[in-house]
Amino acid sequence: PVVPLDLARRSDRRHPEPDPAATALILYTSGTTGAPKGAVLSRHAIAACLDGLADAWAWTPDDVLAHGLPLFHVHGLVLGVLGPLRVGSRLRHVGRPHPERYAAAGASMYFGVPTIWSRIAAQPAAARALRGARLLVSGSAALPEPVFAALAGLTGHRPLERYGMTETLVTVSARADGVRRPGTVGVPLPGVRTRVVDEHGGPLPADAMGELQVRGGTLFDGYLNRPDADAATRTADGWFRTGDVATVDPDGAHRIVGRAATDLIKSGGYRIGAGEVEDALLAHPGVREAAVVGTPHPDLGQQVTAYVVGDGVAEAELIDFVARHLSAHKRPRQVRLVGALPRNAMGKVQKSRLTEA
Repeated sequence: PVVPLDLARRSDRRHPEPDPAATALILYTSGTTGAPKGAVLSRHAIAACLDGLADAWAWTPDDVLAHGLPLFHVHGLVLGVLGPLRVGSRLRHVGRPHPERYAAAGASMYFGVPTIWSRIAAQPAAARALRGARLLVSGSAALPEPVFAALAGLTGHRPLERYGMTETLVTVSARADGVRRPGTVGVPLPGVRTRVVDEHGGPLPADAMGELQVRGGTLFDGYLNRPDADAATRTADGWFRTGDVATVDPDGAHRIVGRAATDLIKSGGYRIGAGEVEDALLAHPGVREAAVVGTPHPDLGQQVTAYVVGDGVAEAELIDFVARHLSAHKRPRQVRLVGALPRNAMGKVQKSRLTEA
C-alpha cells in the first residue's frame, strides 16, 4: 500500500520512550566463516555503543560525517546512520564509495573499510582533499600498514582504527586524543571489558596471542532462533567468545590477529598470525592485495599459503621477500597468483572461498 505523507504536519500525540531492553534491530552477520546468523540487538546496546564512540572520537553536533558504506551492516547503519542521529550531527552518504566522491564531500569525519582507504591512497589528489577532515576512521577489517602510512603521508592524518562485530557492536577503539599506531585498534570503550585467553580459557599475559573475549553493555541479546549457536559463544562466567585472535600491548592497545578459524596458522609447532604475513607481502611494490591462510601439510600440520594480486611478481621472489622481513618459519610455503580476492559487501576477504577454489 502507498501511504501519502505531508512533511509539513506534526504529530499531535506524544509516545513514551520504548524500553531500553526492547529489540531495536536484527542484523545478520557477514558470513565470513559460516552461514550468516541474525543477531538480536537491543536499544540499550546501540545507545551504549554510540555514546562510547562519541566519547572516544569527540563526536559532536558540529561534525559532518561522510561515507559510502552499505546500510545493512553495523558499520554503515548503526555507526554511519544512527550515529549521526544519536549525536545530532550531519551525514553525507556519497552513494558508491569512489575516491572522488569522498574527496568532494567536505566532511570532518570519514568512515571507510580498508578497500576504500586503499583506493583513496592510490589516488593522491583525492587523498589530499581529505586534509581538512578531523578524523579518518577505518574498520570492518584490518587496515594494512602500507595503506596506513600512505594515508598519513597524503592526508596528514593517522587513521583511527576500531574493532567490533555484529554481535558486540564496537567494543574497542583508538581515541581522537590518543595514540594511533598501525596495526592496533585502540582500547575498550567505556563500560566494556576485554580479556585474552588460551585455548582452555586460561588468562594470558600482555603480548601473548589468544582468543579475545568481551563483555559489557554493547553485546547482543542472542542469535535469532539459534540457541545452539548462542550457547557456543558464551562462557560459563558470562563472557562473549569473539572467535578472534588478539594480543594486548603493555599500554592496553589491542591488536587483532584475525579469525581463529582462518587467521591463526599452526605450523610446525609455531602459531603464526596471517595478518603479519599479509603486511609483509603488501610491503612489496608489486603486490596490490594479499590474503594468507593455513592449508594442510603432511609434516607441519599447516603451511602458510598466500594468495596474491600483483603486477609482474613471481612466487619465489615473494617467498624470499617475506623471509627477509620476518622469521623464516613465517614465510609462505606457497604463493598463488590470482586476478582478484573474493570479498563480501563490506570488502572483507572471504578466505573460505580461497581454499575452495
